Amino acid sequence: MRNEHDDSDPPDQAEADRGPTVLRISLGSRLRRLREACGISREDAGDHIRGSHAKISRLELGRTRFRERDLLDLLKLYGVDDPEKLAVYLDLMKKANDPGWWQPFNDVLPNWFETYIGLEQAATTIRTYEAQFVPGLLQTESYARSVITLGNDDETERRVGMRMRRQDILSRSAAPTLWAVIDENALRRPIDGYPELRDQIEHLIAVSDRPNVKIQVLPYSVGGHPAAGGSFSILRFPEPELPDMVYMEQLTTSHYLEKKPDVEVYMTVMNKLSVIALTPGESRDYLRKVLSELPVG
Repeated sequence: MRNEHDDSDPPDQAEADRGPTVLRISLGSRLRRLREACGISREDAGDHIRGSHAKISRLELGRTRFRERDLLDLLKLYGVDDPEKLAVYLDLMKKANDPGWWQPFNDVLPNWFETYIGLEQAATTIRTYEAQFVPGLLQTESYARSVITLGNDDETERRVGMRMRRQDILSRSAAPTLWAVIDENALRRPIDGYPELRDQIEHLIAVSDRPNVKIQVLPYSVGGHPAAGGSFSILRFPEPELPDMVYMEQLTTSHYLEKKPDVEVYMTVMNKLSVIALTPGESRDYLRKVLSELPVG
């Protein structure tokens, strides 16, 4: 059966700027809509490409790279045979399979963190709570170097360069919103001396003026709080096929939570933190207060 609603318009530039991960999600969701419009089950689609329903699910969620043969076989099954429309899908597949900017850093990137970078590039909202350090997306180069050398003694400059490159998302077109709650611990503890910490806090004051950056300080005065378990981030995506995701990093691995009940628990905690923390305006004043209290040397 030929499907007239083949969703074959090229992705817009804002979507493309969010990197290959989001393009895989976009292509996968288009294929899902095609399949559902044709009344074809995941099992039947999987059989058609010599796979399984699980493979179709991974493709439709953008969790895996596409093979041209599989894509063409699925499009044929879904009744898409117009050469111009096929060309749009193939071009989208090639862009979705392109390596991200972070691929040259693979040798210094743990596999679990490479996944996070792709998702971070695709997110439109990033909410984070940091208990010990300034969030990576808000670190100065010097501060990042000091934090990185705490756990690594090799390829430091490449690791620093990668962290600085990540920050480009905050100034791109259609930049994501970064909403950071930073514990006062991170503002008081010098990693490699007070001059570096002073520069870092001055940087936080400067970037807090950006319309897409919201910084809240969680001062000691609030006492106990619901995020005592440690730092975490919540990523939100515009695609309905990709649910909100909680990310937690440990020394040698990371955890991703996607099940709705789990995400809701962390979202509730984040919302509570945002209520008890200082407002963005109050936080800017507090950052200036902390800066005035730090030793100069």
